[in-house]
Amino acid sequence: MEIKQAEFVISNTDVRKCPEGDMPEFAFIGRSNVGKSSLINMLTRHKGLAKTSSTPGKTLLINHFLINKSWYLVDLPGYGYAQRSKTQREQLKKMIDNYVLNREQMYNLFLLIDSRHEPQEIDLEFMRFLGANGVPFSIVFTKADKLSKLRLKTNTETYKKKLLEEWEELPPIFITSSSAAEGRTELLDYIEQIMNS
Repeated sequence: MEIKQAEFVISNTDVRKCPEGDMPEFAFIGRSNVGKSSLINMLTRHKGLAKTSSTPGKTLLINHFLINKSWYLVDLPGYGYAQRSKTQREQLKKMIDNYVLNREQMYNLFLLIDSRHEPQEIDLEFMRFLGANGVPFSIVFTKADKLSKLRLKTNTETYKKKLLEEWEELPPIFITSSSAAEGRTELLDYIEQIMNS
């Protein structure tokens, strides 16, 4: 698939105000500072589409981008950002949960993981929540260019092993680098495959 058109449509805090209709939605989520905005901009080849920031936790809304006038790319708030107040964290969790559990148009959730780090309990917990609720998701390792090939392989294999302690089978896994546009074709082809199935 090639993205020819990408436009921002709406931001909101309430799943009930998301765009109407039955266009497929593919949502992207991850911990703060995982490189989500950079990945979205790389996929769409649209530099300023998702706002990137050096401050973690910038996305506080559900952002819908219309792609090729046929599906939505949804940018969800990052989770687990410690410097927020407890109330704010709870509001964000509620917003994310409501979207993930109640948005029938969402075909797949791409969970972003920073390939430089060991498996983090907060991510594993989020995956358990998705699994328990039957939410279809894929894992997207980001920032692959920040590691040597060997280190990247070691880190991703460690992650898979950790997951297989609890999961019978692994979800689809993608390796990406926003600066090198690595993984772009694989991700977009996967989205196309889901839409055509």
